Amino acid sequence: MPAAPPPEVLRAPLVVEFPFTRSLGPVQSAFLTGLRQQVVLGVKTSDGRVMVPPAEYDPVTAEEIRELVEVAPTGTVTTWAWNDHPRPRQPLATPFAWVLVRLDGADTALLHALDAPGPDAVSTGMRVRVRWAGERSGAITDIACFEPYDGPPEPATGPAPHDGVFQDPVTGIVAEARLDYTYSPGRAQSAYLHALSERRTVGERCPSCRKVYVPPRGACPTCGVATAEQVEVGPAGTVTTFCIVNIKARNLDIEVPYVYAHIALDGADLALHGRIGGIPYDQVRMGLRVEPVWTDGGRHPDHYRPTGEPDAAYDTYKELL
Repeated sequence: MPAAPPPEVLRAPLVVEFPFTRSLGPVQSAFLTGLRQQVVLGVKTSDGRVMVPPAEYDPVTAEEIRELVEVAPTGTVTTWAWNDHPRPRQPLATPFAWVLVRLDGADTALLHALDAPGPDAVSTGMRVRVRWAGERSGAITDIACFEPYDGPPEPATGPAPHDGVFQDPVTGIVAEARLDYTYSPGRAQSAYLHALSERRTVGERCPSCRKVYVPPRGACPTCGVATAEQVEVGPAGTVTTFCIVNIKARNLDIEVPYVYAHIALDGADLALHGRIGGIPYDQVRMGLRVEPVWTDGGRHPDHYRPTGEPDAAYDTYKELL
C-alpha cells in the first residue's frame, strides 16, 4: 500500500507592525522642530566636524555635544542605490533612488530619497536640494525627498550658529514600524498547524533524549538531531507560569487585565503559551489544570479554561518552567 503523501508545507504573508514611541532630547527635538520650519540643523563635534543628522554624543570621544548649527538645504550625493519597486509607506510611490547626501556645511551624509526619472539620471557627486513636504509636523518626513539641483553653489561661509529655539518644540515621536514577510513554517510546524485545524495538538519526539517538543521544531534543540516521530499531546495541560497583562493592545478585543500563561500540555516536554479565560485573573495560579477552548473555524485554541481537576503537584512540572 503506498504511503500517504506528506502534508503541504504552508506559506502565508506575515506582517509585524507596531508603533514605537520615544521621547526626544534637546538635540533631536531641535532637529525635528527645525525641519517643521524648513530649517536643517546639525551639531558640531569636539573636533569641529558638523554632523547631519545630529547626534547627542560625539562618536569619537563620547562627550555630550550641544552646539547646533544651520546647514544649507542643498548638497552633494556621496553614494546611491536605485529602488525600482517602492514598498508601501516609502517616501515616493514611483521608482526612486536612495541617496546619501552631504548637505553644504555638513561633514556627514543624510539618508533619504531622490526623485529622479531613472537610474541614468543619478550619479555620485550630483547636486541636489531638499523638497519640503506641503504639510510638516516635525518628523524626518518633513523632507519629502531630494530633487536634482543645478542652481548656483551655496556661499562657502560654513554653517551658521543656531540656538535651536523654536515655538512649540517637538518633544516626542511615534514611529510606525512594519515588517512584511512571506513566512513558511517548514515541515514540522506545517504538520503542527494542519493538526490544529483538526483540533489536535501534535509534537515531535527526539529519537535520542525522547523529549516531545510542542510546537515541533524539526530538530531537538538539546541533542541537535532531526525529529520525525509525531506524538499527539493534551488536550489538557498545566499552567507552569503566567503573567497578568494590564495594557490593552491595539486591535485586540480583550479587556484588561487578562492572563497569558505557559502551559505544559500532557505528554509534552516543552510549555507553549496561551491566554487563560473562564476564571478571574487573580485566581490563575501555577499548577492550574486547563483545557483548550476552540472557536468555530479557528485554527488554534482561542484560550484555555480550568478543567476543574485538582492542581498539579509542583514536582510534575518544575522542569518545564
